[in-house]
Amino acid sequence: METSARTRGIALVLSGGNALGAYHAGAFEVLQAHDIRPDWVVGASMGAVMAAIIVGNAPEHRLPRLRQFWDEATQHTGLPRPDLLKPRQYYNALHALLTITWGRPGIFQQRLPGLWSALPGMPNDIALFDHAPLLRTLNRLVDFDRLNESDTRLTVACVDVETGEEVSVDNRQQRIRPEHILASAAILPAFPPVEVDGRLLADIGYTNNLPLDPLFAVEPERDLLCIALDLFGLQAPRPASLDAVLERANDLIFASAARRAIAGLTREYALRDKLDPAGPVVTLVHLTYQAGADQLAAKSFDFSASSIRDRWEAGGRDMTRAADWLTAPEHDGGRFVYKAL
Repeated sequence: METSARTRGIALVLSGGNALGAYHAGAFEVLQAHDIRPDWVVGASMGAVMAAIIVGNAPEHRLPRLRQFWDEATQHTGLPRPDLLKPRQYYNALHALLTITWGRPGIFQQRLPGLWSALPGMPNDIALFDHAPLLRTLNRLVDFDRLNESDTRLTVACVDVETGEEVSVDNRQQRIRPEHILASAAILPAFPPVEVDGRLLADIGYTNNLPLDPLFAVEPERDLLCIALDLFGLQAPRPASLDAVLERANDLIFASAARRAIAGLTREYALRDKLDPAGPVVTLVHLTYQAGADQLAAKSFDFSASSIRDRWEAGGRDMTRAADWLTAPEHDGGRFVYKAL
């Protein structure tokens, strides 16, 4: 890494997206290859799981643990991947359906009564799936003593189900436990919220899927390079089917908060630039996973081997395109530099 980049703080922000999170692993692989080491990692949902694996392992073990997680999560049906678009869409949809039906062994499983609770005479339930398998996976793949004593700061984003308040759990302020990561990944109503220290916490995805806010709760004391990896994008071709419309609705729900947060930072730093033009500069590099035409509404439940591999490779490609810019970024003289790649 260039000497100029070492004088800045480096933050990595990882959004949620369930099976789309293999994109994060591919991007991190390139960061590690370029010796770009974040000193602050912020994660939500699957991004929190990836962040915990990164911070909760020694540097030389981080990539192998990420590979282990995704190898175990991948659904191997033995079916050949079709090359044509429409068959590939059916192939992906089939794998998503199998995931919803049988779960993924290291992440979630069926829950009773779950969906059956909607039928007359059945007892009430509050979730469709049981995510206890993820808790066991976290305990296997993450050293929580290392995570809490690490020089790398970790912030995990959740939401309080009762108050709607966004909750940031930070290893500089309290001990992060596996339950905090589990809560961050508990998207309602798929998974049950998790009670931690008297608060009922769940996935923050509906309100703030790319949690940039913790980085700017207090103005950074030095220049900051923020690398934000977004699993849902605002831009896409016009939908031509009901499935594509459902995908767009999903993307808009999960991606819109990031747009508002970035617009707010732009306004805030325009004012800071006038008041103190010599203050710390924030450089925000925003990478967004662009799902292919074969990925439709159920993409976040598609754990097929080909889709997981495609997303890992996409993260690697996008971060490779950004790598030179990260180590020698352009600067237009302002205090807030935004680069969308």
